[in-house]
Amino acid sequence: LVRDQEVVGSNPIVPTIETKVVMVIILILTLSLMIISIIFAKTLNVFQFNFSLYWIVSVIGSLILFLFDQRLALSFFNLLFENNSINPLKIIVLFLSLTAISIYLDEIGLIAYLASKTASIAGTNQKKLFFYFYLLVSFLTIFTANDIVILTMTPFIIYLSKASKINPIPFVVMLFVAANTWSMLLIIGNPTNIYIATSFGINFINYFNVMFFPTIFAGVTSYWILRILFHQSLNQTMIFQEQTKTPNPLLSFLGLFHLIGATLMMAFSSYLGLEMFVIALIFSVSLFLSHLVVSLFGRRQKSHYLKQTLIRLPWSLIPFFLSMVFLINAIDNAGWVTWLGHSILGTQQNWIYGVSAFLIANLINNIPMSILFSNMLSNSSSSVSFHAIYASIIGSNIAAIFTPIGALAGMMWMSILKRLKIKMNFYDFLRFGIVIGLPILFVSLFILEWVV
Repeated sequence: LVRDQEVVGSNPIVPTIETKVVMVIILILTLSLMIISIIFAKTLNVFQFNFSLYWIVSVIGSLILFLFDQRLALSFFNLLFENNSINPLKIIVLFLSLTAISIYLDEIGLIAYLASKTASIAGTNQKKLFFYFYLLVSFLTIFTANDIVILTMTPFIIYLSKASKINPIPFVVMLFVAANTWSMLLIIGNPTNIYIATSFGINFINYFNVMFFPTIFAGVTSYWILRILFHQSLNQTMIFQEQTKTPNPLLSFLGLFHLIGATLMMAFSSYLGLEMFVIALIFSVSLFLSHLVVSLFGRRQKSHYLKQTLIRLPWSLIPFFLSMVFLINAIDNAGWVTWLGHSILGTQQNWIYGVSAFLIANLINNIPMSILFSNMLSNSSSSVSFHAIYASIIGSNIAAIFTPIGALAGMMWMSILKRLKIKMNFYDFLRFGIVIGLPILFVSLFILEWVV
């Protein structure tokens, strides 16, 4: 099959029909095994270290496809070293740099402190607590990242619920929904936002201008759906007396200064002539160096915060993301992505792309979906792409609310609930996803139609 391929024009690889079919089979098998490993939370134990199997499966699938046709690597490596916004290495640096700042804020205790203060303000009123936490989660998500907020706030909310003897389900569901709704507002809120938007040269301000109203309406819709859904449970009174330790003021200042500074600088990156990944990297390195200086001259400052931050970074995203780029790039070279793009195109592009992104993300996860749709959109006309880009971003975010497969954060969230003995199975997740996720999706796309 490989011998039957030939180089034609500017396309480095023009596979035969048989080769194209084999490529799709490898991709489908890889994605299927990856989703199975995510659903059942399979891990691989090597020398007392646990490795999530989902990214190992994706890497193996990429290696098999590479061995099938080694010329695919040429196109992939060209993509890695091209100086453009779609460069996967730039996107990885941007996401990990911002994530490091967010994790640092959690490690020094600032996020837990804000959550505790929020709970104390609500007193015995669950409805107030629900509203205040919704605002806090939304605020944190906008300026950090949805995955970090979900992973850091979920244990705290469960602990708070158990200590107050109230039902934790309304609050953990609210947390997950709010984080995956308000992550649409800024380009840095979700890795899928970063990949799709930067693939088409959309800057911070332009992204915000388009996504402001869809996110606001989606957020308001999600809140009232949640309030109606959990109305009876929230009528019960509660008592919260827990006091969280006040975080170090100097470290809190350092963390907030670098978070706010990075966000503001990225907002004006196009005017400064700096790419967002460069700004994010500079501020994350500056934060680490500042902390080291403070640790050297202050006995009370602990350097272990940096160590824990580095340990908690989602390093597995690197091989997973790169292997997905390789797989999607391979079938793109084979012409499948172009064919899929022409199949999806229609007169109502934002609805078609938004709903398709939502559904496909719940079949293959939203990161592979964002890579696939970025390539697919790049092969369509500019008039179609402008409408469809933002619809695809909406679908990639809201997809996480529908099933646990929609985003890696969903499976990590489910594992936290299981570890802390909160009952939530796949059926329960889907039941909430239908009632909450679908209305949010349609409201967002409807407002996007009006805005664009």
